[in-house]
Amino acid sequence: MTPEALRTGLVANERRQAPVPARHQHAWDPDGPPAGTIAPALWAALQGAVEEVRSEWDRIVEHAASVEEVTSHLAELGNAVRGAALGEEPDLSALPHSQLSRRILALVRSGFIERVSPPAPSPDIGQLLAVLRAIEQVAQGLEPDWAQHLSDRLSGPDGLELVVEVAHDLRSPLTSILFLAETLQRARSGPVNEVQERQLGLIYSAAFGLSSMASDVIELARGGDRLVDLDPLPFSMVDIFESVRDIVLPIAEEKGLEVRLGFPAHDFRVGHPVALSRVLLNLTTNALKFTGDGHVELTGSDLGGNQVEFSVRDTGRGIPSQNMATLFEPFRRRQREGEYAFSGSGLGLSICRKLVEAMGSALQVETRQDIGTRFYFVLTLPPAGQDLLG
Repeated sequence: MTPEALRTGLVANERRQAPVPARHQHAWDPDGPPAGTIAPALWAALQGAVEEVRSEWDRIVEHAASVEEVTSHLAELGNAVRGAALGEEPDLSALPHSQLSRRILALVRSGFIERVSPPAPSPDIGQLLAVLRAIEQVAQGLEPDWAQHLSDRLSGPDGLELVVEVAHDLRSPLTSILFLAETLQRARSGPVNEVQERQLGLIYSAAFGLSSMASDVIELARGGDRLVDLDPLPFSMVDIFESVRDIVLPIAEEKGLEVRLGFPAHDFRVGHPVALSRVLLNLTTNALKFTGDGHVELTGSDLGGNQVEFSVRDTGRGIPSQNMATLFEPFRRRQREGEYAFSGSGLGLSICRKLVEAMGSALQVETRQDIGTRFYFVLTLPPAGQDLLG
């Protein structure tokens, strides 16, 4: 054991043995709330959760300076929850706003839920919700300082790495969701009916979009240096178009929209298929988002000289002129709720533009109010023999 680990263990053991100050022996009224307000069983569960935190306070030792600090925080938080559960308006601004308080309240919440879960007797749902709402009300009262703490971290020297770490953490569970949804869709775990297949398609589409956004955040934070593969590869444009359609089709069907594909005359090309797929998928998903009736059309047109024009056209409401100036800016703010924006952050369209530029072109847009919008770009893609793809 290292000296540091030994020191930490000794301190933790000393704290566990410290006596609880008498003035904090009862954080809440031991007789419980007035009759008819909270059932005795629920009150006992709440008291039990508090006592567990007090008696096993070494679980939060990293956030506490002493056992007295823990019991003091418990008393203040406990009285606030009790008041909120009884319909009072506790002074949340006077609570200790700290990581310790948030940790204590989280432990009280989880301990309470454990005590009212089966096989415990079923509590009155209305009263149970009242207690849970009270805990949540107090938790929200602790949030402003936490939001400021997060803001300080994001604006600090490690802010960018924090964003990248969060995006990385998102991708792992999303990858699992994608894998499981695809496994279920293909009936590898048993038969799937038509309704379930459509629902799994929606799950897959949503998870894929979130996973792509996480990747976009990571790549944008790192300057976009790895947005495009270094070496061009042979690929099939038909395969890319059909893959995009398969991913977005559940979304289109839910909205009653048609997804149309227009293939170029020459299918097999040499280029950057991963980057191209991401651009076309982002643009097609966005087109479906802002189209209420009609269709979305994804086309590739041969222009000669190995040039191919890619286009995503919708029959949506169009982009207002005041939004055009900032359309490609990442992390922009909407002026009004519900106004046109590629996404809440504007991140997707910014990534699309960077990807297209990295492939040697420029992303263009045409739009008409109540007629629709078309995003398009031209790439130089030399032909590839089909044998190269096999």
